[in-house]
Amino acid sequence: MAASSDANHDGSDEQQKRSEIYTYEAPWHIYAMNWSVRRDKEYRLAIASLLEQLPNRVEIVQLDDSTGEIRPDPALSFDHPYPPTKAAFVPDKDSSRPDLLATSSDYLRVWRLSDDSSASSRVELRSLLNGNKNSEFCGPITSFDWNEAEPRRIGTSSIDTTCTIWDIEREAVDTQLIAHDKEVYDIAWGGVGVFASVSADGSVRVFDLRDKEHSTIIYESSEPDTPLVRLGWNKQDPRYMATIIMDSAKVVVLDIRFPTLPVVELQRHQASVNAIAWAPHSSCHICTAGDDSQALIWDLSSMGQPVEGGLDPILAYTAGAEIEQLQWSSSQPDWVAIAFSSKLQILRV
Repeated sequence: MAASSDANHDGSDEQQKRSEIYTYEAPWHIYAMNWSVRRDKEYRLAIASLLEQLPNRVEIVQLDDSTGEIRPDPALSFDHPYPPTKAAFVPDKDSSRPDLLATSSDYLRVWRLSDDSSASSRVELRSLLNGNKNSEFCGPITSFDWNEAEPRRIGTSSIDTTCTIWDIEREAVDTQLIAHDKEVYDIAWGGVGVFASVSADGSVRVFDLRDKEHSTIIYESSEPDTPLVRLGWNKQDPRYMATIIMDSAKVVVLDIRFPTLPVVELQRHQASVNAIAWAPHSSCHICTAGDDSQALIWDLSSMGQPVEGGLDPILAYTAGAEIEQLQWSSSQPDWVAIAFSSKLQILRV
């Protein structure tokens, strides 16, 4: 996240030629955004609109390394009824599966992207999944997480207090459970059969699919009725997770072995935090972003030891507006993407 440097075309050094920051301006406000995981599709992302009218749009954009431009592919842009609350590509680094993108809003949708360059549209809706068997109406889906260990599984969270585990190959519900007392705002897998969720009831709960009757409360916000809105589970060290409190400038980091007490609180944002992302390649780094227009990277290797005055971030980047979305690329861990207003930026970290 160094300062922006213009591409240097004298051919002196490949590293020098590369800019640190690339920007794409969408024709609309961006909300959902995520990196492609496949190694054969480098610098590819999905972005989605936040429009009050129907329909919304999803674009697949990719950085052209030779020109330094991020460009959309018109054949991979498509209409989406409501604004997606989240978008994510199938966790398939080796490209052994179909090229899938999932989106959540009123339903969970799974889209298949094709490489057929002759087609005017290379996107087809593969599945439209409604977890409410008794009605065509459903509680809007706030978020979802794709299970990396078992990519046929997607877990969704809903305002109807449930979490639903889908088998997307069978297009069937594996499990649906009432997870919380109020709206569920986010869900994250911690392994093949273990997931956690956060809710308007202010709790982080962990569920094991082998024992669906019980959950473990890992944390409850200190003030009653303070919603928790985002959850990140550290894939490199599953003992740790992080959560965001609604309208709060702090990020709470938890150690699941010691429920209820945060192991550290990150308190250097000047306004509400909107997004968190653990480093995909390091167990002790996390990125946070928020309404102060800042993206901060933290080194948590001293976690658990008291730091006088609190922990400071090791890197900071200031965007042009409030950052609403942040994703750290799992297949290219040198790159973080942020979205603010109508801009997508990818940053080398």
